[in-house]
Amino acid sequence: MPNAYLSIGTNIENRQENLENALKSLNQTENIKITHVSSVYETDPVGFEDQDAFLNIAVALETTLDQETLLQTGLNIETELGRVRLIRWGPRLIDIDLLLYDDIKQQSSTLELPHPRMTERAFVMIPLQEIAPDVAAPLLQKEVLQDQGIRKTKIKLEW
Repeated sequence: MPNAYLSIGTNIENRQENLENALKSLNQTENIKITHVSSVYETDPVGFEDQDAFLNIAVALETTLDQETLLQTGLNIETELGRVRLIRWGPRLIDIDLLLYDDIKQQSSTLELPHPRMTERAFVMIPLQEIAPDVAAPLLQKEVLQDQGIRKTKIKLEW
């Protein structure tokens, strides 16, 4: 089965519950098996900085869904959980990004793989490095990540 990696983040309402609900929804989706979930990291906002801190995780999964269907599944889960898109990089109830799907490189109007900004963001790369060091190591740009505010929490997710 293909391996895919997701980044999930949230910074409004009950952030822990939002992450748990996203994991539950993914786990209940046919043809998706979650294999690893990183620790929960609290991170300072990037881009639009006038907002609350985020909770972020990385998720490894096995799936028989193709990459476009997996992307749409993530978008559907965001909508089901109540995400409304108002401000780019702004506050969000839940954000599910497809980072990597096997070794596929793709650039289309709907999907770019690997995710185009993942290597610039500590909130993506640090959790990914935790669950998939061999995948993250060749991509990691430590000089870019060292100044970004990211803190490992003691939150334990239940899903």
